[in-house]
Amino acid sequence: MASTFSLPALPYGHDALEPHISAQIMTLHHTKHHQTYVNNLNAALASQATASSKNDIVAQLHLQVAINFNAGGHINHTLFWENLTPASSPSAQSSAAPNLAAALSSRYGSLEKFQEEFNAVLLGLKGSGWGWLVQDTKSGLLDIVTSKDQDIVPAGKKPLLGIDMWEHAYYLQYLNDKGSYAKNIWKVVNWAKIEERFTGSFEGVFGPLAGLRGNL
Repeated sequence: MASTFSLPALPYGHDALEPHISAQIMTLHHTKHHQTYVNNLNAALASQATASSKNDIVAQLHLQVAINFNAGGHINHTLFWENLTPASSPSAQSSAAPNLAAALSSRYGSLEKFQEEFNAVLLGLKGSGWGWLVQDTKSGLLDIVTSKDQDIVPAGKKPLLGIDMWEHAYYLQYLNDKGSYAKNIWKVVNWAKIEERFTGSFEGVFGPLAGLRGNL
């Protein structure tokens, strides 16, 4: 029997990130876009289970593209919601991440320089994709990487912070001004959650989705 997944509840209201991310965007992004990834993932997994029971390897291979895309969408968005928080929360202050802030200052010169470099990477993305702060699981080195469409971060990299740069994440509010979106989203970044990911285990970042991530 195929595994099934459900849309996670947000840890805050759809209007909680205003004025930096509008309630309209959050409602559509969460209840429509993310829900669609979950629905399509469950449908593809059910079809894969049927194909597997028939030993239809060709159908299984064809389904893998849909599984990878929609599972990636589910994982990436789940991480994204978690690493945001209302601007009024103490977690939105970089002081909530003392270990990470020190590591970023050591790596990039200062927290501000890290943010500038991260935003430059975000704005350099062509088409749809994600910007990530990751930590190498072997060396511990921090790095900024991107992923296309709904690809997850590369193997061997622990995602600490993910920013969605698909148009549906900002266009209704910022139109084509991606720069303002990239600038303002720092006001609702959950530094406490990023610190938790930085000091915690690789598996802990993904929580109940660790098994799904391992199959991609």
